[in-house]
Amino acid sequence: MSTERPRLTRDRVLAAAIALADSSGIDALSMRSLAADQGVVPMALYKHVAGKQELLDGMVDAVLTGLPPLPGGSEWRPRLRERILATRATLLAHPWAPSVIETRTHASPIVLTYMDELMGIFRTGGFSAELTHLAMHALGIRMWGFTREVFPTPATPADPEQRAAMLAQFQTQFPHIVEIATATAGHPGSETAGCDAQVEFEFSLDALLDGLALRLAEQKASAANSARGRQRSASPR
Repeated sequence: MSTERPRLTRDRVLAAAIALADSSGIDALSMRSLAADQGVVPMALYKHVAGKQELLDGMVDAVLTGLPPLPGGSEWRPRLRERILATRATLLAHPWAPSVIETRTHASPIVLTYMDELMGIFRTGGFSAELTHLAMHALGIRMWGFTREVFPTPATPADPEQRAAMLAQFQTQFPHIVEIATATAGHPGSETAGCDAQVEFEFSLDALLDGLALRLAEQKASAANSARGRQRSASPR
């Protein structure tokens, strides 16, 4: 029986890189580690990807090709929300993907297609080109289904006494932080204190969409006022 491995292709290299990053983390991925995983010498990979950065670009593209079809409908808000949450679900299956997306220095055609789709949802929903431009900047990294946190939440000690001492010190120095942190857990000092990333993301996305809906209403009202003004100016006196 032959034990010869299948011939390397670009798709196989990208699939193997994604699997390795999924299982071991993106820091464990290198051309050398990928080659070892595939049982080849590193130079064999360079026939299919020029280097680590092209490999990462290809991995992002491969993940994004797994997105579901663009949702239909005529209402911009549910379409946009569904699209972004579907993208979030796709990226959550690959925990390394958000950090890699943030480090990309250019947008591939697949990335540009995704962005073009979001802009198309805004435009067919009645947003002007200028308001669409502002809306895309407001979405920022959220268009990919995640939010960048400024500072990580400090870990609390496992020991109950140490945790209580830490909370007491924080209570004196930062009372509002402790108040909000413990409120999410139901009672002060709870061992289950923590954040629900999905709830927080959907809240921020919905709050942003609420604001965009108000701006769209303002745009329509302004356009209607301008049209009435032109009609009055054109009316015979």
